[in-house]
Amino acid sequence: MSRTMTTQDEKRLPVVSNRHVDPHSYPEGVAFLDGQYLPMSQAKISVLDWGFLHSDATYDTVHVWNGRFFRLGLHLDRFFGGLEKLRMTIPFDRESVTEILHNCVALSGHRAAYVEMLCTRGASPTFSRDPRQALNRFMAFAVPFGSVANAEQLQRGLRVAISDKVRIPPASIDPAIKNYHWLDLVRGLYDAYDRGAETALILDFNGNVAEGPGFNVFCVKDGKLSTPAIGVLPGITRRTVFDLCAQEGLAATAADVSVAALREADEVFITSTAGGIMPVTEIDGVRIASGKVGPITSRLMALYWGKHDDPAWSSQVNYP
Repeated sequence: MSRTMTTQDEKRLPVVSNRHVDPHSYPEGVAFLDGQYLPMSQAKISVLDWGFLHSDATYDTVHVWNGRFFRLGLHLDRFFGGLEKLRMTIPFDRESVTEILHNCVALSGHRAAYVEMLCTRGASPTFSRDPRQALNRFMAFAVPFGSVANAEQLQRGLRVAISDKVRIPPASIDPAIKNYHWLDLVRGLYDAYDRGAETALILDFNGNVAEGPGFNVFCVKDGKLSTPAIGVLPGITRRTVFDLCAQEGLAATAADVSVAALREADEVFITSTAGGIMPVTEIDGVRIASGKVGPITSRLMALYWGKHDDPAWSSQVNYP
């Protein structure tokens, strides 16, 4: 027997909102959490974790290319340095974290992977507002490699806009501690999208160029390279550019980079673990020099990817 649904019946029905339905659209990968390896879709944290509630966390990301970690030691240095500065502790030493990261990649089977290690402040059993009462929580994961720039953008160069948003000053947050305080960067991204650009750069507290969402920036003028020095994450790929320049006899310095200097550069590129060295050929709708990927950028890109097979710069993942 059927009947017409009444208003009273409707009141008894559970409220369903598509905004809160979990689509299970996780990337294929493996995570390490609470002492065990899990599919990415099962790696969850509490909504009471300070990492979620207050962005109270530090992390680092390293990539695997052709089955080899690239400069893993430098990423571990930065991660453990962030833990110390934030007064966090994890039950694993450097050797154990290395093993966990290798296991995540090996179990995932990915030959090109984006690999993250992170620690949140955790949650307090009593919901205390004292961070000393929280139980720090370590986790790691490996998912397919992703890049800030796609294949087309790597060929033609990125279109970037400079937002007037200001990066969190180093007196507030030490930029050497990799963190999730991204609202300034995300607001800059929306500024860029509104102007038809593909990504953004934001400013430091002096009005000079700082960095973008997950990347540093370099400019080339008269064969010399410069990159912002203040208020930016000292990225591992940024450091790699300095190392490559030293090897190739190219001058590279960290200094103030004005908006005008960036716009008037001969070449511009950005650097990130998520993509390596990536060319920029347009800023605020205006072409950089000829509007083509420059020779120094191309040279450094080739050198960078060539180092991925060098045992001095990379380490092999032992797949099952």
